[in-house]
Amino acid sequence: MIQPRRERLLKAMGVTPWRLRSAEAVAVDASDAANEAMAAIDGVPCVVILPAGCSARELDVVGRALRAFGPVTGRAARLEVGEGGLGRVPVAAAYLAFGEAQARALGRDLPASVMSAAQIVLLDTPSALLAEGAAKRRLWNALRALGRALPKE
Repeated sequence: MIQPRRERLLKAMGVTPWRLRSAEAVAVDASDAANEAMAAIDGVPCVVILPAGCSARELDVVGRALRAFGPVTGRAARLEVGEGGLGRVPVAAAYLAFGEAQARALGRDLPASVMSAAQIVLLDTPSALLAEGAAKRRLWNALRALGRALPKE
């Protein structure tokens, strides 16, 4: 009798009750654990591709802009393009490339099947964001459009 009353009161307050699901424990060997760890890296919502050697001020501007659009973009994985390219790029729903050179490096290191399924946004370099107001406007508009496509947390 207490349970229906509690549910009714929670519903009146607008609270959604959550129930813990239990699952059976499954034994995992070491090779499966390594594959799972790599799979956990992939499937991120957003990846930011930055040029190598950005100043602290440039990284601060980019970080503040990404955090302004919520936790998905604020916690986005950030990769720097070095001389050897990007290396291993995680599979993501969206990629933000800050500059043409970073977009080219992404195109070289990312499989075509992943590129066709992802949303890739080309933005101005972080140094241009500091120098030009129009670059900030383009960044803001791109993040707004991207925010509609990314999942909300």
